[in-house]
Amino acid sequence: MQRSTRERIVAEALRLFAERGYAATSVAEIEAAAGLSPGAGGLYRHFRSKEEVLASAVREHITRTAEQISTTFEQSAALQEQPLADRLRLAAAAGLRKMREEADLIRVLFRDLDKFPGLVTEMREGIANPLYDLFAKWLSGQPELAAADEDWDAVALVLGGSIVNYWLAQDALHEPPNLVDEDRFVGGWTRLAMGLVGTRAEAVQ
Repeated sequence: MQRSTRERIVAEALRLFAERGYAATSVAEIEAAAGLSPGAGGLYRHFRSKEEVLASAVREHITRTAEQISTTFEQSAALQEQPLADRLRLAAAAGLRKMREEADLIRVLFRDLDKFPGLVTEMREGIANPLYDLFAKWLSGQPELAAADEDWDAVALVLGGSIVNYWLAQDALHEPPNLVDEDRFVGGWTRLAMGLVGTRAEAVQ
């Protein structure tokens, strides 16, 4: 499916912001990357400013994440017959996929968004918090854990935060920390998660 000019501008701008930084990326460079004549003002026919392009990128990712959260809730019921460890492994793999999908936006967030506190708030409330909330609800909704008296928000933050940290470290260092690849990480993460929830899982089985 061919992207519109507006979509190309947003996608290429986000890529350039992630590679070079927001301040180091010019409007003309965004126009050239999007297939427009650089310096001819094509970007301004769709956006009022470079900042508005960044804001649009953030909001489009927020919208997509909200749709994914809704879909994930609908699909999670189909996995209930699998062992808890397998469901946890799938959850970890899904978390890493989400980080890869949002790679450019995450790089911009950590490099540049402190200059735009309003967008930081939108990212926190539109992506970060809903994802942790989704994971907490997912954990508490697993049959083995449903009756457990646990602070699932805190557990979700511990488990979800380790996925975020693994991806960020790998992205910053250009290889997995200590050369632990994703399969090994997911395996270790699953064992850790089973350790955190295992006692309660056994108690309610």
